[in-house]
Amino acid sequence: MIRKILGEYKEILLYSLIALFVGIIIGGIDAVFGEVLIKITEIRDKNVLKLVPFLSVSGIVILLLYRYFSKESLKGMTLVFQTGHGDNEQIPKMLVPLIIVTTWITHLFGGSAGREGVAVQLGATIAHTIARKLKFLNNSRVLLVIGMAAGFAGLFQTPIAATFFALEVLVSGVFLYEALLPALVASFAASTTSHLLGLEKFSVGIPNTLSFSPEIFLKLVLVGIIFGIVGGIFAYLLSYSKKKLASLIESPIKRIFMIGCLLTLLLLLLHTGRYCGLGTNLIHLSFTNGEIFEYDWVLKLFLTILTLAAGFQGGEVTPLFSIGASLGIILGSLLGLPTMLIAALGYAAVFGSATNTLLAPILIGAEVFGPENTLYFVIVCSLAFVFNGNKTIYTAQKRFNFFSNENVKF
Repeated sequence: MIRKILGEYKEILLYSLIALFVGIIIGGIDAVFGEVLIKITEIRDKNVLKLVPFLSVSGIVILLLYRYFSKESLKGMTLVFQTGHGDNEQIPKMLVPLIIVTTWITHLFGGSAGREGVAVQLGATIAHTIARKLKFLNNSRVLLVIGMAAGFAGLFQTPIAATFFALEVLVSGVFLYEALLPALVASFAASTTSHLLGLEKFSVGIPNTLSFSPEIFLKLVLVGIIFGIVGGIFAYLLSYSKKKLASLIESPIKRIFMIGCLLTLLLLLLHTGRYCGLGTNLIHLSFTNGEIFEYDWVLKLFLTILTLAAGFQGGEVTPLFSIGASLGIILGSLLGLPTMLIAALGYAAVFGSATNTLLAPILIGAEVFGPENTLYFVIVCSLAFVFNGNKTIYTAQKRFNFFSNENVKF
């Protein structure tokens, strides 16, 4: 009887065992990457006027590293999505060291960028490499999802949200349920490993201070729609800016140098480095009653788009968190709602809108801010998902349309 049961679940148990191994490896790499990034951020914050002026030169160094070691790796997340869709057979192993080192360089010299792109890419690359070695596996997409989940979980230590992010992000509207258990195993393994190695999780306990009523509901609907529109605008402008800058300045070297010079000027003039890096300073201010300006979220949005469109490396998610949180403070004040709660809702909802995901942002809200306000996260994140204009920061992401006959084939 036991042998029969094991036979029926042999494949899922095998993937889960591999996921445990993959999660531990990725969690260790995430911990090193994250700890070094924290140190780099501290160094930059203490030496803004000395380091930010060299942002344009650092951009040239970044492009030369890619040109010398692996031009293909410049596609980054697009490679991961193409592999997940079966349009690409191999992710270069050089992508891992390149994306880590070039992201460190971007942050050291003040570029406004994130870090999750690194974690997801390195997780996907490592898992995909292992899948190619294990010839007996017949579903490499499962290993790819496992790696993406582990990469996200190891960095942010939100394993449940990371699992569902990986399950739903490749094709918006479709969940890769066959990868659910191994992705969970990998996520918890990566999260636990990075935590044991000293990487700290960001979390803020926010009690339920709202008395739910029709008026509150309508205000939350308005907040959700605004967050959805802002996330959609970010995704649209990022895609548009990359194409527009590429057409205006054809040479990638000239483009990153010229935009780097402009960024240096803006980053120093606008509160001397306030908008450099991840945006964790804005997040911290949002949840500690610090001073948030009405224009913080706009400037962070604009400077992040300019940084990434120029060709600097990193991710979008942590800046999206900061944009949503700082915008939430402003909306909460205007609507007479608890500002920290609305900041938390913005933290999750703008991320969900820009990535075109639904369950991941709701679960991030619960894992980062506690489960007490889950109902509000469901309302606001659902509306943000609906009102994002079907935009996404991931240009290779596909979308399932229930009313169309032409959908993704698995």
